[in-house]
Amino acid sequence: MDIIIAIDGFSSTGKSTVARRLANSLGYTYVDTGAMYRAVTLYAIKKGFIHDDHFDVTEMLKNLDDIEIRFINNEKLKKSEVYLNGENVENEIRSMEVSDFVSKVATVSEIRRIMVAQQQEMGKNKGIVMDGRDIGSVVFPEAELKIFMTASPEKRAMRRFMELKDRGDEVTLDDVLENVRKRDYIDTHRQDSPLVTSKDAVVLDNTNLDLDEQFNIVKAWADERIAKASKK
Repeated sequence: MDIIIAIDGFSSTGKSTVARRLANSLGYTYVDTGAMYRAVTLYAIKKGFIHDDHFDVTEMLKNLDDIEIRFINNEKLKKSEVYLNGENVENEIRSMEVSDFVSKVATVSEIRRIMVAQQQEMGKNKGIVMDGRDIGSVVFPEAELKIFMTASPEKRAMRRFMELKDRGDEVTLDDVLENVRKRDYIDTHRQDSPLVTSKDAVVLDNTNLDLDEQFNIVKAWADERIAKASKK
């Protein structure tokens, strides 16, 4: 029997990497909700609604109906990529410019309502692994398995820094750490759907875990919940 697996947690904890691998191993659909908010943020930047550290929410809300976000599988890379209004933006949405504003964009209730509705539609038939900030608390409070991922800010900043450097981005570790801490504060203090640990979630602190160790833990949790659901 298929279930819903919700993976929440702080930025740069490797949620997407673990979630994607878990979905592949189970034959489930994977959805990176953070990428959806990043795509909206990129749209706002390109339209000029975000400039000079200012976010023009009023103009953004007037254009929400013009945003189409899709996940299209890349057969060569064996993963889904994000398309914004028909354009592949998988690399653009991972930039520091987008990272600096995505948490602010995600605080807007009107944007969250549209994204949540789309996410719930994606999971109506179960058999899905979805990661983000409010999946277990808001999008799928009935999810059979809820995982909350965390790690120290310093460890997360180093991971993000190495990822950006490997891509050729000119960044400093101090800037990345500042971004991580800023996003943590915004994500946990926003009024609409703040980042919280659901009371029935299992917590995975991966500060000192490698990718294989993380995967083995979450796969065991998933197998247990799937077996339990099958007995009902």
